[in-house]
Amino acid sequence: MSAPCARRRPALAPAPSRAPGGPDSARRLTLVRRPPPSALAARAPGRPRLPTRAGRLAGLLAPPPRRRSWALARGAWPWPGSPPPPVPLPPPPQSVSQSPAMAEGGEREELLSPSPVSPAKRLCSWPSPQAQHPRGAPGTASGGVGGVGGSCLHPGARPHLQPESLLDCAAKTVAEKWAYERVEERFERIPEPVQRRIVYWSFPRNEREICMYSSFQYRGGPSAGAAGGATGASPAEEGPPPPPGAAAPAGSAPGAAAVVASPGLGAGAGTAGGGGEGLPFRRGIRLLDSGSVENVLQVGFHLSGTVTEPATTSEPAMTYKVAISFDRCKITSVTCGCGNKDIFYCAHVVALSLYRIRKPDQVKLRLPISETLFQMNRDQLQKFIQYLITAHHTEVLPTAQKLADEILSSNSEINQVNGAPDPTAGASIDDENCWHLDEEQVKEQVKLFLSQGGYYGSGKQLNSMFAKVREMLRMRDSNGARMLTLITEQFMADPRLTLWRQQGTSMTDKCRQLWDELGALWVCIILNPHCKLEEKSCWLQKLQKWSDLDVCPLEDGNYGHELPNITNALPQNANHNPDSLSRPRRTVFTRAIEGRELHWQDSHLQRIISSDIYIAPACQGESERLLFNSQGQPLWLEHVPTACARVDALRSHGYPKEALRLTVAIINTLRLQQQRQLEIYKHQKKELLQRGTTTITNLEGWVGHPLDPIGCLFLTLTEACRLNDDGYLEVSDMNESRPPVYQHVPVAAGCPNSSESYLSLALEVALMGMGQQRVMPEGLYAQDKVCRNEEQLLSRLQELQLDDELVQTLQKQCILLLEGGPFSGLGEVIHRESVPMHTFAKYLFSALLPHDPDLSYKLALRAIRLPVLENSTSAGDTSHPHHMVSVVPSRYPRWFTLGHLESQQCELASTMLTAAKGDTLRLRTILEAIQKHIHSSSLIFKLAQDAFKIATPTDSTTDSTLLNVALELGLQVMRMTLSTLNWRRREMVRWLVTCATEVGVRALVSILQSWYTLFTPTEATSIVAATAVSHTTILRLSLDYPQREELASCARTLALQCAMKDPQSCALSALTLCEKDHIAFEAAYQIAIDAAAGGMTHSQLFTIARYMELRGYPLRAFKLASLAMSHLNLAYNQDTHPAINDVLWACALSHSLGKNELAALIPLVVKSVHCATVLSDILRRCTVTAPGLAGIPGRRSSGKLMSTDKAPLRQLLDATINAYINTTHSRLTHISPRHYGEFIEFLSKARETFLLPQDGHLQFAQFIDNLKQIYKGKKKLMLLVRERFG
Repeated sequence: MSAPCARRRPALAPAPSRAPGGPDSARRLTLVRRPPPSALAARAPGRPRLPTRAGRLAGLLAPPPRRRSWALARGAWPWPGSPPPPVPLPPPPQSVSQSPAMAEGGEREELLSPSPVSPAKRLCSWPSPQAQHPRGAPGTASGGVGGVGGSCLHPGARPHLQPESLLDCAAKTVAEKWAYERVEERFERIPEPVQRRIVYWSFPRNEREICMYSSFQYRGGPSAGAAGGATGASPAEEGPPPPPGAAAPAGSAPGAAAVVASPGLGAGAGTAGGGGEGLPFRRGIRLLDSGSVENVLQVGFHLSGTVTEPATTSEPAMTYKVAISFDRCKITSVTCGCGNKDIFYCAHVVALSLYRIRKPDQVKLRLPISETLFQMNRDQLQKFIQYLITAHHTEVLPTAQKLADEILSSNSEINQVNGAPDPTAGASIDDENCWHLDEEQVKEQVKLFLSQGGYYGSGKQLNSMFAKVREMLRMRDSNGARMLTLITEQFMADPRLTLWRQQGTSMTDKCRQLWDELGALWVCIILNPHCKLEEKSCWLQKLQKWSDLDVCPLEDGNYGHELPNITNALPQNANHNPDSLSRPRRTVFTRAIEGRELHWQDSHLQRIISSDIYIAPACQGESERLLFNSQGQPLWLEHVPTACARVDALRSHGYPKEALRLTVAIINTLRLQQQRQLEIYKHQKKELLQRGTTTITNLEGWVGHPLDPIGCLFLTLTEACRLNDDGYLEVSDMNESRPPVYQHVPVAAGCPNSSESYLSLALEVALMGMGQQRVMPEGLYAQDKVCRNEEQLLSRLQELQLDDELVQTLQKQCILLLEGGPFSGLGEVIHRESVPMHTFAKYLFSALLPHDPDLSYKLALRAIRLPVLENSTSAGDTSHPHHMVSVVPSRYPRWFTLGHLESQQCELASTMLTAAKGDTLRLRTILEAIQKHIHSSSLIFKLAQDAFKIATPTDSTTDSTLLNVALELGLQVMRMTLSTLNWRRREMVRWLVTCATEVGVRALVSILQSWYTLFTPTEATSIVAATAVSHTTILRLSLDYPQREELASCARTLALQCAMKDPQSCALSALTLCEKDHIAFEAAYQIAIDAAAGGMTHSQLFTIARYMELRGYPLRAFKLASLAMSHLNLAYNQDTHPAINDVLWACALSHSLGKNELAALIPLVVKSVHCATVLSDILRRCTVTAPGLAGIPGRRSSGKLMSTDKAPLRQLLDATINAYINTTHSRLTHISPRHYGEFIEFLSKARETFLLPQDGHLQFAQFIDNLKQIYKGKKKLMLLVRERFG
């Protein structure tokens, strides 16, 4: 916070002695020689020219200055609420491209200015709350007349009110409009009481403005408008509040009456709500209420005081010095000892400011210090200076000596300039009159938030800064555009823009939304109705400069611009060529730059926004008829988003009434367009219904548009109906927002349909906009923006409490949408690439269901379609009006949000199913619509699960109708996913069996009998049939014996069919299901045997063989094991193969059956197994016990161990020895030294096998000798062999 810039005051000579404060205490100036031009040129830049007595005398002798220019600035255009002047009716308004630009020069393009209500009339309207303060005599310490607005009144108090004095009326106006230097130049004699009143009234009077500059976002309802705004705007009148039920004075700015009618705003705000207590404004209120503000002194236009922070557990009490400079009811500079580094004022500045507003009588008021010095003689001045230096000698002594040296030097610069600076004398005429805003802190904060990349809540903080800009615009504060410029500069300097550009990647969604809001705010700035032409020209130059940069983001979110344009406004001329659809480079600032062609001088437009009683004249010409509808209401025939941008500009700059009037005219225009579209469709209906498709569509959708036209109109209308809650301070970034409460406000007088309210119009325009049939835009961001904008509008609609009037509006508009044909998104035939209406229809269905069920179901069933997945594009339709464009796409559309749209389609269907519970006819209709229009198996499965959950509540009986729908949906899912891969398929099958079980035994029998259309053989046997005949299912359904037999019979039939179709996967399951029926079991076994020679693997056969042994069929198991062995092949190095256990089991089985079975199996083992360790293991197991121990009836065990020298083990022994020899040579071929130890252990196991026959030791010795001879080169290994085996 910087110190205020002091304005120079004229050099003053000692005046004759007089009684201080007497009646003759007017200023007396000595004549001072005018400084030469060179001295004037050497002044510090920005300092105002110094007034001289000669100049003042010349001003007194010359004719009084003309006030014409100032009066024109206030009365150049119609005032809000004033009737328009009688001018001839204008021709139809021109399009944006044809509108003439406004004349250049210094002329102000000021559409709206405060109405010239005379002071007398204003004084006589209501008593003034200012008179509550006792009027002191001129020159009193408190400043005489006190009170500002009534802020220090306790809420609810009704003091004895008296009219303001003429002095206060004049002083308030002068203090608000004129720089004090101008007053000094205009008048030679300014009585001290007048000076005091001007200085007194120059401090800000509105707590809303203090709040605006000390917290991120303030929402005080729709009336939180401009008060004490920027240059060219009318500040709020601090006059008396109107009586209950009366309107605000005509000259009041938006929100003025609300401000005055709610005294003690800050006090109420400090206690309302639980969040935001740490904000500077709330903290300042607490400091003020706790008596922490002391030593408050106002010297001229400078306010100072001390604010004490109370002690805490961790910190002691701290006292800070606070200084505030102000001018024309605006704080121009603040300084606080706390060293606050932030965009907004600290709590100490807030506390001091609120003290001055609420307790003006307790503030010591002095005139500017130069006035006090003027009253002193030489001795007094010297004493004053010496005391001042003594009190602060450590701080000011060097500066004092330097100034003294310069003053004593005749050639010094300080003596070349007339007058001396006075920091308490107010601002100069040339100084810009605006609130203090720390530009460096704005830059630093934005830069910091951008560097965080959307993390740590930076996106929310930037959105709060944008909201602050809108709030400033609404208050008509020039800092709004200034702050937006600073934000934009930092956005353009974001280094990520260059990175995204180089990589060809798009920015994040959060960042894109911030850029969109930035572009929309600049549109509001350019369309500011009271800006000067030179200001607009300056802004346009900046925007063009930013837009020309390569890194400037594009409007559609893509850096490429080779795609056809489908987002621009439709061409206004009928003779455009096809090349006009090519996309130019459109940045986020393009729409704001295009606003240069828009002006507010159209007389028809001025009449619309300036009067509620503007209707069609009795006698109309041909051209005038286009400007009014059949009821005589005015229309505004302009491109809809552009017209809505005008509304947003009016609303954003504090003209809510004018915005409302233009909104009503736009809605009347949309109604007329809707009516004409219905007439066109009636002539095309038969042809379109026969073809079933159409290429008629709106290329530019209103939902998802960069200017958000529907949202703008809706907010404008609902803000007029929102109940004011001015005592509530809502901080959106700190706590949950309070839900708004709306009331019906009749449309202003003069409308033929007087029963309409702004709230019903808001609902109607939202339905018209969201029901507009439009083509899906290209690009991920544009499509995502459509969805996001639709959700935002629906969330606002859901805040409306539907009463009878709104329900009638809803029904009427829904019928029109259903009958709208291709012009409506809910028409019977729409474009293939039309944006779906699922989310919108879900809201309409829920809203209409309690009032008109038939209409709600008809609408939802119409909206559940998704043409882009259903229809193919047909030939172009040429029978469409000129304002529609026929598009025949030559590609399959890239809908990046298709998954989201399908999920919304599913949500709509689920909502209908839930509502139709118990209604068989409606459920059947909904089921048919789902089966026809929903193409995602996972979504249908979700619907089935939802229906099942709703149909089977835990606390009530089952609804059979909805349960059958769930089963039907589940069956469709089975059919859709039967031949496709789906990772949830197994879950779906299990769920369907559960659902069929809940339906009953007939449903289970049905799915068992028709399994081939629903399940794979594996699913049918392992899941469906097994679950159907399980004990749990029998108990759940309480089945009797015939029903159990029927289910079992169906399951056996299914099992045999599946085994025939897929024996590899289903043979075992079929055997399991058929084991209780001998005939079926034999059939299943034969299927397995027949399939064994075909494609069954050894693992499948081994599994079946083990099952047969477990069921007591060892011979059948042996047969299957033998077949499995013939399919097996184990190499010499596969000593960890998973089939080894099966081989050992098969050998054990054959050994237990007897010598004959073992003899039959060993040749198969020798043929299939080449791994020496496996063969030696088999050989060892066969020699441990005698064969024939299985206990098979009719067979006897010999009880003798088998010899390895005789068959059948001799063959196995030879095969084992050969396997060891082959494996040894194979391992030695590629052996490494680290495997030598392992190899010696392998030879040790081989020796055990070699020694089994009688001559085994000789064979092993010969084998070792051969190794030594063949691999003698491996000396180290052979050395180890000799050490172990000799």
